[in-house]
Amino acid sequence: MTAVGLLYPGHAAEDDFPRIEITLDTDIRLPLFSTEADEETFRPGALLEAGAPDRLSEGVDELRLAGAEALVQASPAGSFVYGWAGAHNQIATLARSAGLPASSTAFGFVHALRELGADRVAVAAAWPEDVTVLLTEFLVAGGAEVVAAHSAGVATAAEIAGWEADRVKELALAADHPDAEVLLLPDAALHTAAYIPELEEAVGKPVLTANQVTVWEGLRLTDRRVWAPTLGTLFAARRPVPGAAEPKGIEVRE
Repeated sequence: MTAVGLLYPGHAAEDDFPRIEITLDTDIRLPLFSTEADEETFRPGALLEAGAPDRLSEGVDELRLAGAEALVQASPAGSFVYGWAGAHNQIATLARSAGLPASSTAFGFVHALRELGADRVAVAAAWPEDVTVLLTEFLVAGGAEVVAAHSAGVATAAEIAGWEADRVKELALAADHPDAEVLLLPDAALHTAAYIPELEEAVGKPVLTANQVTVWEGLRLTDRRVWAPTLGTLFAARRPVPGAAEPKGIEVRE
């Protein structure tokens, strides 16, 4: 069994992860700890608080007891809001405190783009524009070219969590750009696990969503590759070769 521990912010779309477990239909498990914040809004100050070391450390013992072999900070904004260097420090601190490999969804997006061999991206964000700007700066620091970015301006995760598939698709189409090789839906509060191929068909290119990337990044840390096309191109980029070892990479490098 492979277990990836997830530190997920509050309560919004965490039910995506049991769905992903079922979709994978393997011995992969995704134990989750909901981290709390004093203010559940997409205000940069609140996001900094949500990603603070003491907040993340609250769930470490529980996830280790659940058998986690690696940890992923599953709040993209709670990581990239610290900037490129600050996000590395955040994850290095988490890895040291847990004694486990660690990463974040924010870095997962950067690694996933490299996996797909893509440089040019469009960003379809549900949160306010000032938060989207911080994400684009983070992606650029990671080597991506952001050719388009669209913000829906929603202030809270609770509102986004209630969006149906059609509204998520509208957001994706509004942000897409013909020069983009990949479209990003970076909000962990969006439910997307059930219809990523549908989103990819709508925009005609790979789509990376926060919760999908979170799981992929955790599996990357554990050297586990899974073939699961129903989770999109990212999980179908390369078939695993039985007996072949995957390079692990260093989760806090760059």
